[in-house]
Amino acid sequence: MRGEAKNGKGQRTGSRRTRELPLSTTGAVAGPDKRLTNADRRSTTRSTTTTKRRRSDTPARAPLPAATHPSLSFATPAVQEKLARIGVNKLSDLVTHLPLRYEDETRIVSIHDALSGETVQIEGTVVETHIRFRPGRQLISEVDDGSGRVMMRFFNFYPSQKSALAPGAKVRVMGEIRQGFFGAEMVHPRFRVLRGDAPLPQALTPVYSTTAGLGQEVLRKLAARALAQADLADALPQPVRRKLQLLPLDEAIRLLHNPTPDVDAQALLDGTHAAWRRVKFDELLAQQLSMRLHHERRNRVRAHPLLQYSNMSRTLLAAVPFKLTRAQARVLTEIRTDLTRPHPMQRLLQGDVGSGKTIVAALAALQAIESGYQAAVMAPTEILAEQHYRKFIAWLRPLEIEVAWLAGSLKKKERDKTLAEIASGKAALAIGTHALFQDEVSFNKLGLAIVDEQHRFGVHQRLALRQKGSRGDRQLQPHQLMMSATPIPRTLAMSYYADLDVSVIDELPPGRTPVVTRLLSDTRRDQVIERLRKHLAEGPQGYWVCPLIEESEALQLQTAIDTHERLRATFPKLKVGLVHGRLTSREKADVMASFQANEIQLLVATTVIEVGVDVPNASLMVIEHAERMGLSQLHQLRGRVGRGHSASDCILLYQNPLSQNARERLRIIFENSDGFEIARHDLRLRGPGELLGARQSGVPMLRFADLEKDIDLLEAARNLAPQLRDHPASAELHLQRWLGGRQELLKV
Repeated sequence: MRGEAKNGKGQRTGSRRTRELPLSTTGAVAGPDKRLTNADRRSTTRSTTTTKRRRSDTPARAPLPAATHPSLSFATPAVQEKLARIGVNKLSDLVTHLPLRYEDETRIVSIHDALSGETVQIEGTVVETHIRFRPGRQLISEVDDGSGRVMMRFFNFYPSQKSALAPGAKVRVMGEIRQGFFGAEMVHPRFRVLRGDAPLPQALTPVYSTTAGLGQEVLRKLAARALAQADLADALPQPVRRKLQLLPLDEAIRLLHNPTPDVDAQALLDGTHAAWRRVKFDELLAQQLSMRLHHERRNRVRAHPLLQYSNMSRTLLAAVPFKLTRAQARVLTEIRTDLTRPHPMQRLLQGDVGSGKTIVAALAALQAIESGYQAAVMAPTEILAEQHYRKFIAWLRPLEIEVAWLAGSLKKKERDKTLAEIASGKAALAIGTHALFQDEVSFNKLGLAIVDEQHRFGVHQRLALRQKGSRGDRQLQPHQLMMSATPIPRTLAMSYYADLDVSVIDELPPGRTPVVTRLLSDTRRDQVIERLRKHLAEGPQGYWVCPLIEESEALQLQTAIDTHERLRATFPKLKVGLVHGRLTSREKADVMASFQANEIQLLVATTVIEVGVDVPNASLMVIEHAERMGLSQLHQLRGRVGRGHSASDCILLYQNPLSQNARERLRIIFENSDGFEIARHDLRLRGPGELLGARQSGVPMLRFADLEKDIDLLEAARNLAPQLRDHPASAELHLQRWLGGRQELLKV
């Protein structure tokens, strides 16, 4: 029986299977895998798997290799081309292209005993086969096994299938039983026509991720050839395997490709079998090794060593109306120590909303400036960049430090003047958006680059800013401090960020009031309006956040523009402002300045205010269609209030009916205020790919391991990586085997 594979996104990946190699000498005919209706696709998706192992990244298509690797010479050029599409370019890739899931074809279930909604395998005789044209063209075949009858329904089929399903043919069918209008039916099941003796398999059948034209039986035969030729010498010494209770690699790989009859089927299906644990550990170890290798390479690059102490820093700390928290003082010491070293600092400063990262960044900039170098602060949006500019101006102008502002909205005359000040060194500090890393920007002596909300920038953007520190033939790089108000879960910090030094501000400054989160259905909008009316009448300001500025019938989201007009009519005596992404930079700046000056009492906004807005007098926020937003975005928006001494509220308006995921997100944001706990849940719900954002470009993504479930393996791999680096041959063998062509080390 043919297995139908899916790629990592749950999409069907095989087609035209009548052209594939037969699955056994008994003969087989399987249905084509052409597009179905949504309902049928969901049904077929359910019917093609008994239990599915999920993986974080299954490659669906990769660039074709420049030349065929000789180790795959047993495959035809056409097959090699298809293998390249799924990331298999050489023998070791084929060996580690492990099954996506397994199917249980070891038993037959009678039609009478099959429960609706279950995926089962039945065996019976074709009673009748015909083509029906209403509703829509479809092939109908009825099968009887003596206990009952089931109808097979195919919306896309070949003429050969109708011939194969002739009355009297004995067939073995696997699919999901469901109750249709005419009784029990299977939509697009997989079937095999039996000729002669056809014993059932004695073990689970592996199913691989694949691509069009590359059938499951072909992949199984290729995997067998690869296993016969591959060198599966273990890179882990026996004492290490014994200590960690890991199977030998050879045994684990062969068992996963060819499960034995006595294997624990459930453990194999749910990924807890010892063979899977060995594979997951090896993958995590390869990632740790690659990150450490990058860290070591970076430490061989030269940087400007800066002075450890700064008199300007003392002056600034004496002038500001607050003292550093213990957490701020700790991370500042870590940063200052890094800046004195002759190789570039690569440190990630993370802290929850309002934890005080900006003052730490300012003190680090002063260390560079007092050492005779320039500093640059780059932010992803003009609102956030201008917020930084205003703060740095207030802090540094009294110290007679020239601060330059560079953004895409500057007029040519202002821009040329700013560029000249940066190039001459007159501007000791440059603050701006992505405009900072454009080719025309030339620093006189850049010593420190600070990147806020670093996950919003791509690899090449951060690299371009770093290269601004190179001068002439001296390839010196500036130190780099990356900041994030989106806390990174511990497991991500240990894996995907293992090449970085991480500092955490894990406490909030005194005086920050906790924000009370309230969940209300949009049917109670009138109550929210009255709550807002009372709040604004008492003096504090408020936000009303809408997700979109355009009408969308599909999403049924209120636009910020329409909401602004309604709220202006509701509160005629108050000044109601509006800010959204389609305003010019100057218009946004003017609105935000008016709001900060309390000339605007209520600000209607899209999520452009997610970061970079600090108005202590604003203590109430209403977020419309909160069910449409992610956890991180909701937490960032909520962080715009609670910055003063007044009690603050965040009202999340949602629209029924709620999906299960939306309900779960709202429950998490309602019950938690700790950003790290929210980030941990976010990782569980979305996986690492989305949380990493632009950083995943160049990062070895995990295919088998799950950071939440396999934390013990991650910690063990992290501890073993430094030891294995002392054995270069073993480390190289391990990296080539598990990363191979996917070994794309981080560049920034």
